[in-house]
Amino acid sequence: MASFNKVILMGNLTRDPELRMTPGGMAICKLGIAVNRVFTTKEGEKREEVTFIDCDAFGRQAETLSKYMSKGRSLLIEGRLRLDQWESKEGEKRSKISVVVENFQFTGDRGEGGGSGESSGSAGGSNYESSAPPPRTTGQQRPPEQDIDEDVPF
Repeated sequence: MASFNKVILMGNLTRDPELRMTPGGMAICKLGIAVNRVFTTKEGEKREEVTFIDCDAFGRQAETLSKYMSKGRSLLIEGRLRLDQWESKEGEKRSKISVVVENFQFTGDRGEGGGSGESSGSAGGSNYESSAPPPRTTGQQRPPEQDIDEDVPF
C-alpha cells in the first residue's frame, strides 16, 4: 500500500523559536505557526478561522530558524506530519499531531523582525542579495543576442 506524507504551510510564528541541544550536539528548534483561513458563510458574513500548529526543526535548519525568526514573522514550511503519543501523569493517554520541518523559506519583508534573507533551510543557504537578479533601471538596454536562429519554428 502506497502512502504519502507531505505538508506545506504558510503562516506567522505564534512565539519565538525555542532552541535546545541534545547531549549528542543535535540542535532541535520548537516553534508554533498560525495559519489563517478566511471564508464567507451562507449568510454572506466573512469569518476567519485560525489553526495553530506545533513544528520541530532539526540540525542546521533548527539553528537558522532560531537565529533569524521571531514571533509574528511569516514563514513557509514544507514538512511531514508526526503523531506523538504519551501517557499523562494521571494515566490518561494523550496524543498530538505536529509537523517535522524538512524545508522552509522566509517570507514577508525583513522589517517584520530583522534577520537574514537566507531563502531555504538547507545548510549554507544563499544570501538574498547575492541570489536576487540586479535591479532594473529605466532606459537600460538589453545585451545583444548572439547566435539566434531566425528559422526556429516556434
